Amino acid sequence: MKYDRTVIAYHGCDTATAEEILAGGTFKKSQNNYDWLGEGIYFWEFGADRAVQFAEFQKGMGKVKTPAVVGAILQLGECFDLMDTRFTRDLAKAYAAFKKVKALAKEPLPKNKGKTPDKKLRHRDCAVLNFYLTALAEEGLRYDTVRCAFVEGGPAFPGSGIRSESHIQIAVRNPACVVGVFRPTMEKP
Repeated sequence: MKYDRTVIAYHGCDTATAEEILAGGTFKKSQNNYDWLGEGIYFWEFGADRAVQFAEFQKGMGKVKTPAVVGAILQLGECFDLMDTRFTRDLAKAYAAFKKVKALAKEPLPKNKGKTPDKKLRHRDCAVLNFYLTALAEEGLRYDTVRCAFVEGGPAFPGSGIRSESHIQIAVRNPACVVGVFRPTMEKP
């Protein structure tokens, strides 16, 4: 099934990076071993404010000097969409195969880590997705993007099941899926 949906998404970064991209440069693929959806160029689907928050967080970590956001038009192409149960079933099978490979190699399974219930350092998730998508690519099935919703943060208000930082994230594995970029108009609170 080709997933031809086009979405507007936002990438939080440094101002210098944003200006370079808007001038015709390319996005840098993230390849951290804790990336939530494996390697790729990360975007917040329809989430400009969340992209700003991410860039500001990165500033606090010393990775960004001046926070900025680049808007993008993404063609999802062949999407490994973890909001569709077909893909989450596949991911459960992928984990079983990954676990078996690690056991045969006598290597420990990576663990998701973090100080909050969200466990924001997603070492296991990243490893399983990279393992599985690489294996599929070797068989000729290449996914252009990975998409997932994350329920994150504290309650939006007392007693709420809605979380304050929930979002949809997209990892673009095939840069050709970024069909356009723009400078978003950001409102000041």
